[in-house]
Amino acid sequence: MPNLTKTQTLILTTGAQRADNIAMPLPEGLHGAAAKKVVSMMIDRGWLEEVDADTRKGEPLWRETGDGHGTTLVVTDAGMLAVGIEPVVVKTMAAVRNRVAEKASSKASTLTPTPRSGTKQARVIALLERPEGASIAEIVEITGWLPHTTRGVISGALKKKLSLPVASEKIQGRGTVYTLPSR
Repeated sequence: MPNLTKTQTLILTTGAQRADNIAMPLPEGLHGAAAKKVVSMMIDRGWLEEVDADTRKGEPLWRETGDGHGTTLVVTDAGMLAVGIEPVVVKTMAAVRNRVAEKASSKASTLTPTPRSGTKQARVIALLERPEGASIAEIVEITGWLPHTTRGVISGALKKKLSLPVASEKIQGRGTVYTLPSR
Protein backbone atom coordinates (compact mmCIF):
# COMPACT_ATOMS: atom_id res chain seq x y z
CA MET A 1 0.00 0.00 0.00
CA PRO A 2 1.47 3.39 -0.99
CA ASN A 3 2.24 6.14 1.47
CA LEU A 4 -0.72 8.50 1.42
CA THR A 5 -1.21 11.83 3.14
CA LYS A 6 -4.19 12.31 5.44
CA THR A 7 -5.86 14.43 2.75
CA GLN A 8 -5.35 11.83 0.03
CA THR A 9 -6.67 9.07 2.29
CA LEU A 10 -9.71 11.17 3.21
CA ILE A 11 -10.51 11.95 -0.44
CA LEU A 12 -10.21 8.31 -1.52
CA THR A 13 -12.08 6.69 1.38
CA THR A 14 -14.90 9.24 1.30
CA GLY A 15 -15.23 8.92 -2.48
CA ALA A 16 -15.29 5.11 -2.30
CA GLN A 17 -18.30 5.30 0.03
CA ARG A 18 -20.34 7.59 -2.23
CA ALA A 19 -22.61 6.57 -5.08
CA ASP A 20 -20.62 6.03 -8.30
CA ASN A 21 -17.38 6.59 -6.31
CA ILE A 22 -17.54 10.36 -6.77
CA ALA A 23 -14.72 12.09 -4.89
CA MET A 24 -16.46 15.47 -4.79
CA PRO A 25 -16.91 17.54 -2.71
CA LEU A 26 -13.35 17.67 -1.51
CA PRO A 27 -12.63 17.88 2.24
CA GLU A 28 -13.50 21.13 3.94
CA GLY A 29 -10.66 23.64 3.79
CA LEU A 30 -9.11 22.15 0.65
CA HIS A 31 -9.62 24.57 -2.22
CA GLY A 32 -7.83 26.72 -4.72
CA ALA A 33 -4.24 25.97 -5.66
CA ALA A 34 -3.82 23.39 -2.89
CA ALA A 35 -6.81 21.39 -4.15
CA LYS A 36 -5.56 21.60 -7.74
CA LYS A 37 -2.12 20.36 -6.72
CA VAL A 38 -3.43 17.41 -4.67
CA VAL A 39 -5.97 16.38 -7.32
CA SER A 40 -3.48 16.71 -10.19
CA MET A 41 -1.01 14.47 -8.38
CA MET A 42 -3.74 11.89 -7.59
CA ILE A 43 -4.86 11.88 -11.24
CA ASP A 44 -1.22 11.39 -12.35
CA ARG A 45 -0.92 8.37 -10.03
CA GLY A 46 -4.19 6.92 -11.37
CA TRP A 47 -6.12 7.20 -8.09
CA LEU A 48 -8.64 9.73 -9.41
CA GLU A 49 -10.16 10.20 -12.84
CA GLU A 50 -11.81 13.29 -14.25
CA VAL A 51 -15.13 12.44 -15.95
CA ASP A 52 -18.07 14.41 -17.36
CA ALA A 53 -20.44 15.43 -14.59
CA ASP A 54 -24.13 14.58 -14.88
CA THR A 55 -25.69 17.78 -13.58
CA ARG A 56 -29.17 16.24 -13.92
CA LYS A 57 -28.23 13.83 -11.14
CA GLY A 58 -26.81 16.74 -9.17
CA GLU A 59 -23.23 15.52 -9.33
CA PRO A 60 -20.85 18.12 -7.88
CA LEU A 61 -18.46 19.82 -10.29
CA TRP A 62 -14.68 19.74 -10.05
CA ARG A 63 -14.30 22.27 -12.83
CA GLU A 64 -16.35 23.81 -15.60
CA THR A 65 -15.29 23.11 -19.17
CA GLY A 66 -16.61 26.42 -20.49
CA ASP A 67 -19.28 25.02 -22.80
CA GLY A 68 -21.97 24.74 -20.14
CA HIS A 69 -20.68 21.37 -19.00
CA GLY A 70 -18.33 20.35 -16.26
CA THR A 71 -16.29 17.51 -14.89
CA THR A 72 -16.26 15.69 -11.59
CA LEU A 73 -13.71 13.41 -9.93
CA VAL A 74 -14.17 9.67 -9.53
CA VAL A 75 -12.10 7.30 -7.41
CA THR A 76 -10.58 4.62 -9.64
CA ASP A 77 -10.01 0.95 -8.76
CA ALA A 78 -6.34 1.83 -8.18
CA GLY A 79 -7.42 4.58 -5.79
CA MET A 80 -9.55 2.13 -3.81
CA LEU A 81 -6.70 -0.36 -3.66
CA ALA A 82 -4.40 2.43 -2.45
CA VAL A 83 -6.53 2.79 0.69
CA GLY A 84 -7.08 -0.96 1.08
CA ILE A 85 -10.63 -1.19 -0.28
CA GLU A 86 -11.38 -4.08 -2.61
CA PRO A 87 -13.05 -2.61 -5.78
CA VAL A 88 -15.09 -5.79 -6.33
CA VAL A 89 -16.87 -5.31 -2.99
CA VAL A 90 -17.70 -1.70 -3.83
CA LYS A 91 -19.06 -2.67 -7.26
CA THR A 92 -21.12 -5.48 -5.76
CA MET A 93 -22.66 -3.15 -3.18
CA ALA A 94 -23.44 -0.59 -5.91
CA ALA A 95 -25.13 -3.31 -8.00
CA VAL A 96 -27.21 -4.39 -5.00
CA ARG A 97 -28.25 -0.76 -4.32
CA ASN A 98 -29.23 -0.33 -7.99
CA ARG A 99 -31.32 -3.53 -7.97
CA VAL A 100 -33.13 -2.46 -4.81
CA ALA A 101 -33.85 0.96 -6.35
CA GLU A 102 -35.12 -0.64 -9.58
CA LYS A 103 -37.44 -2.96 -7.65
CA ALA A 104 -38.78 -0.06 -5.62
CA SER A 105 -39.46 2.05 -8.71
CA SER A 106 -41.10 -0.82 -10.62
CA LYS A 107 -43.21 -1.70 -7.58
CA ALA A 108 -44.29 1.93 -7.24
CA SER A 109 -45.25 2.11 -10.92
CA THR A 110 -47.42 -1.03 -10.67
CA LEU A 111 -49.30 0.28 -7.66
CA THR A 112 -51.78 2.59 -9.36
CA PRO A 113 -54.58 3.62 -7.04
CA THR A 114 -58.16 2.70 -7.93
CA PRO A 115 -61.24 4.57 -6.73
CA ARG A 116 -63.66 2.85 -4.37
CA SER A 117 -67.15 2.34 -5.66
CA GLY A 118 -70.00 4.35 -4.18
CA THR A 119 -67.87 7.38 -3.32
CA LYS A 120 -68.31 10.90 -4.64
CA GLN A 121 -65.14 10.43 -6.63
CA ALA A 122 -66.59 7.33 -8.29
CA ARG A 123 -69.76 9.30 -9.12
CA VAL A 124 -67.67 12.06 -10.68
CA ILE A 125 -65.82 9.51 -12.81
CA ALA A 126 -69.15 8.03 -13.94
CA LEU A 127 -70.36 11.53 -14.91
CA LEU A 128 -67.20 12.21 -16.90
CA GLU A 129 -67.48 8.88 -18.73
CA ARG A 130 -70.88 9.81 -20.16
CA PRO A 131 -70.73 10.70 -23.88
CA GLU A 132 -71.74 14.30 -23.08
CA GLY A 133 -69.29 14.56 -20.15
CA ALA A 134 -70.06 16.86 -17.23
CA SER A 135 -69.70 20.54 -16.45
CA ILE A 136 -68.48 21.93 -13.14
CA ALA A 137 -72.07 22.99 -12.30
CA GLU A 138 -73.36 19.44 -12.88
CA ILE A 139 -70.63 17.92 -10.71
CA VAL A 140 -71.26 20.51 -7.96
CA GLU A 141 -74.96 19.63 -8.00
CA ILE A 142 -74.29 15.87 -7.61
CA THR A 143 -71.47 16.09 -5.03
CA GLY A 144 -72.28 19.21 -3.05
CA TRP A 145 -68.70 20.40 -3.46
CA LEU A 146 -67.76 23.99 -4.22
CA PRO A 147 -66.59 24.73 -7.80
CA HIS A 148 -62.94 25.17 -6.79
CA THR A 149 -63.01 21.85 -4.91
CA THR A 150 -64.44 20.16 -7.99
CA ARG A 151 -61.70 21.56 -10.22
CA GLY A 152 -59.09 20.48 -7.63
CA VAL A 153 -60.43 16.92 -7.59
CA ILE A 154 -60.34 16.77 -11.39
CA SER A 155 -56.77 18.05 -11.67
CA GLY A 156 -55.35 16.46 -8.52
CA ALA A 157 -57.10 13.21 -7.72
CA LEU A 158 -58.24 12.18 -11.19
CA LYS A 159 -55.47 13.46 -13.46
CA LYS A 160 -52.42 13.27 -11.20
CA LYS A 161 -53.09 10.50 -8.67
CA LEU A 162 -55.22 8.17 -10.81
CA SER A 163 -53.55 9.18 -14.11
CA LEU A 164 -56.90 9.41 -15.87
CA PRO A 165 -56.91 11.18 -19.27
CA VAL A 166 -59.51 13.84 -18.40
CA ALA A 167 -60.12 16.20 -21.32
CA SER A 168 -61.83 19.59 -21.17
CA GLU A 169 -63.64 21.65 -23.78
CA LYS A 170 -65.54 24.93 -23.57
CA ILE A 171 -69.09 24.51 -24.86
CA GLN A 172 -71.36 27.49 -25.26
CA GLY A 173 -74.24 27.37 -22.81
CA ARG A 174 -72.58 24.76 -20.56
CA GLY A 175 -69.16 26.27 -19.85
CA THR A 176 -66.17 23.98 -19.50
CA VAL A 177 -67.17 20.36 -19.99
CA TYR A 178 -64.90 17.58 -18.79
CA THR A 179 -64.90 14.16 -20.45
CA LEU A 180 -63.23 10.87 -19.80
CA PRO A 181 -63.00 8.02 -22.30
CA SER A 182 -64.74 4.87 -21.00
CA ARG A 183 -62.30 2.50 -19.30
